Amino acid sequence: MADFKKGMLKRMLILAVAVTFLFCADGVRVLYLQIVQHDDLAAKAESQQLSDTEVSAMRGTIYDSEGNILAQSATVWNIFIDPSNITSDEKRDLVVNGLADFLKLDDKEKQELLEKSKKDTKYVVVANKIENDIKEKISAYSAEHKLGNIIGTEQTTKRYYPYDNFASSVIGFTGGDNQGLSGIEAYYDDELTGTNGRIITVKDAKSNKLPTDYETSVDAIDGNSLVLTLNQNIQYYLEKGLRTTMEEYQCKGAYGIVMDCNTGAILAMSSMPDYDCNEPYKITYSKTKKELKKITDKDEKAQKQSEAIQNQWRNFTVSDTYVPGSVFKTFMSCAALEENVVTLDTSYTCTGSIQVGDYRMKCHYHAGHGTQNLTQGLENSCNPFFITIGQRLGVHNYFKYFDAFGFTQKTGIDLPGEAMSQYYKENQYGLVELSSASFGQTNSLTPIQVCSGICAIANGGTLLKPYIVAEVKDANGNTVRKTKKTAVRRVISEDTSEKVRTMMKAVVDEGTGKNGYVAGYRVGGKTGTSTKLGESGAGEKDKYIVSFAAIAPSDHPEIAALILVDEPNVDLGGGALCAPIAAQVTEQAMQVLGIEPKYDDDEAKNLSISTPALIGMSVDSAKTTLSDKNLKYKIVGDGKEVISQSPSAGSAIPSGGITVLYTEKTDKKKVTVPDFAGLTISEANATAAEKDLNIEISGNNLSASSVVAYSQSTEKGTKVDIGSVITVSFKNTTSVLD
Repeated sequence: MADFKKGMLKRMLILAVAVTFLFCADGVRVLYLQIVQHDDLAAKAESQQLSDTEVSAMRGTIYDSEGNILAQSATVWNIFIDPSNITSDEKRDLVVNGLADFLKLDDKEKQELLEKSKKDTKYVVVANKIENDIKEKISAYSAEHKLGNIIGTEQTTKRYYPYDNFASSVIGFTGGDNQGLSGIEAYYDDELTGTNGRIITVKDAKSNKLPTDYETSVDAIDGNSLVLTLNQNIQYYLEKGLRTTMEEYQCKGAYGIVMDCNTGAILAMSSMPDYDCNEPYKITYSKTKKELKKITDKDEKAQKQSEAIQNQWRNFTVSDTYVPGSVFKTFMSCAALEENVVTLDTSYTCTGSIQVGDYRMKCHYHAGHGTQNLTQGLENSCNPFFITIGQRLGVHNYFKYFDAFGFTQKTGIDLPGEAMSQYYKENQYGLVELSSASFGQTNSLTPIQVCSGICAIANGGTLLKPYIVAEVKDANGNTVRKTKKTAVRRVISEDTSEKVRTMMKAVVDEGTGKNGYVAGYRVGGKTGTSTKLGESGAGEKDKYIVSFAAIAPSDHPEIAALILVDEPNVDLGGGALCAPIAAQVTEQAMQVLGIEPKYDDDEAKNLSISTPALIGMSVDSAKTTLSDKNLKYKIVGDGKEVISQSPSAGSAIPSGGITVLYTEKTDKKKVTVPDFAGLTISEANATAAEKDLNIEISGNNLSASSVVAYSQSTEKGTKVDIGSVITVSFKNTTSVLD
C-alpha cells in the first residue's frame, strides 16, 4: 500500500510539473504574442476586419496666362474583381463576358480575364483608369446580375491635355501613377500633387464590406494649380511657323522663345519635333517616321525609336547648347560701345578676310563688304569687322561682358534639365580664340541664355531672370504666391542699349534680316549661322544651325524673340528661314499686347482700306462708290439693287481689290483657295484675279525679284466666297550663311 501511495504521489507530482510547465509555456506564448508580436498581429487582424481604400487627390490644373486650361485631372475608375466570391460557372461567365464586352477586350485579353477570375485571391485589378460612362454601365450590369460582391470599382484620376501637342515641351506629361515626368509637370510636381484621402470600412466574417454606418473617411486634399506666362495666341503662331518650316526643309529640329523683355516672363516657347502630351510615346515627326520605317533590324529599330521618343521630349531651348553665331555680334557691339573702343562712326574696310596669327579668317561675303561704319558692319554681319572689335576690346573686357550677360551661369528658369553653357575661361583665350569668339563661334550657349541676353539689350541694359509660372493657386482658387520680376544685374547703360537697338533695326530695314520686317512695328533683329563642327562625316557637306533674334518695337521694346532652325536641308541662313517666323510671331504678339502700329508714309500707302457698305444701294451708285475708292467690282445677278456683298462692309481689302455685288437672292459663289507658295507677287496677283479673290500682301522688300510667297492666311483647298481676302506673306529667298 505504501508503495502504491508513493507511486501515486510521484505520478501526481509529474502531472503537476507537466501542467505547470504547460501553463508557463502558454503564459510565455501569450506574453510573446501580446508584447513581441502585438503590432504584426494587430495589423493582420485589422486587415481582416477593415477595408482601407485610398482616394486619389486631384492633381492641380495648369492654365495659360488667359485662363485657358492646358492640363487638368479628372476622375476615372479602376475595375477589380473578387474571385473568391465566384461560386459557380454561371457567375464566372456573367463576370467575364460582361466585362469583356464593356471593356472591348479581344480574344487574348478575354482569356487573360478568365484566368484572373480563377485566382485564389480576393482582389484582382482587371482595368485601369476607365472613363465614368463605362464605369456606370459596368455598375448597372453588376447590380442587374447581383454581382456586387464580385465586381468592384475604385476611384482614381487621369491627366488630360485638351490641346494635345500644344506647348508640349514646356508642359510635359505624367506617368501611370500621376507623377510628373517632364516639363512643368516634373519641375512643379510637389506643388501639383495633392494629399490622397482614405476610406476605412468594417468587413464582416466573409470579408464583405458592411454598410456605410461603419465607414470612416479622410478627405483628399487636391494639389495646387499653376498659371503660366504662356499666351495661347503667341504660342500658336510660334508653333505653326516652326512646324511648317521644319516639315518644308526636313530639319533636325526647330526651336523658339518669345519673352517679355521688361519682366522676363516667357510668352511662348517651343521645341520641335514635339509630341502629344496625351500620347507621349507616339512619334509625331514625318521625317522620323520615314527613317524608322526603313530600318529592318528589330533591335536597331527599337533603339532608334527610343532615341526618337527621348528627342521629342527634349526642350532644346533650355536643355541643350549651340554655337550662337552672328547673333552674338549684338553683345559684342554692346561691350565695345560700353567700353568706348568704338563709336557708331568707327569704320572698317572689309576685303573678304583677315589674318589672325597663322590663320586667315574669312568673311561670309568672300568679295568683301568694303568700307563700313559700325551699323553697316552689323547690317552686313561682317566677321573681319567684329574680329577687329574683339581685338580692340581685349580678353579681359570681352570676358567681363560675356559673364555679365549671364553666359557663364544657368539662368535659373523654372523648367527641368537646364544645361550649362560650354565656354572658354578668361585664362584660356589666345588671339585666335578671342577673334573666333568675337563673331559668335568658340563658345556654346543655351537658347534661353541668348534670349535673356537679347532682353537685356532691349530693356535698357538689365539682365532679368526668365520664368514660366506666373502664379500658384490652391484648390479653392486662392493665390499662394506670384512670381515677381527678378533683376540679376545691370549689364550696359541705357545709352548703349538705345544705340544697339537702333543698329538692330537697321539690320531688318537694310541688312540680312529683311524678312523680320513687320509694317508699323519697327522690328530690330540679327541673323546668325553656326557650323556644327565635327558632326559632318567624310564627304558630307557642313551642317548648320541658323537663327534670328528679334526685338519689337525697337524704340520701346516689349518683346524679345529667338528663332532657331537646326540642320535644314538647304543652305539658307537665319534671314531666310528664321526671320519670317519671327515676323509672324511679332505681329501677333504686338496685337495681343495691345500695341498699336505706327506706319510711316511709305507703309501708309500700302495699307488696306475698309470695304464700303453697299447693301441697299443701286448698282450704279455702288459702282461709283467702289471706283472712287480704287476698288474693282463684279456683279452677280440682273437686279437693280445690291442685296449682298463680299467682302462684307468694314472688311479690310487691298487697294485695287475686287468687291462682289449680289443683286438677286442666291447662294454666294464659292471658289477653292489656290496654293500661293513659291509664287512671285505678280504671279500671286494673277492667280488671285483668276479666282476672283483678293490678296493682301505682307512682308518686306517687296520690289525684289527674289521675293516669293511662303505662307497664306487661308489654307489651300479651302472653299471661300468669291471676293474673300487672303493674306499672303512674302519673303526674300536671297540669304547668306553669316
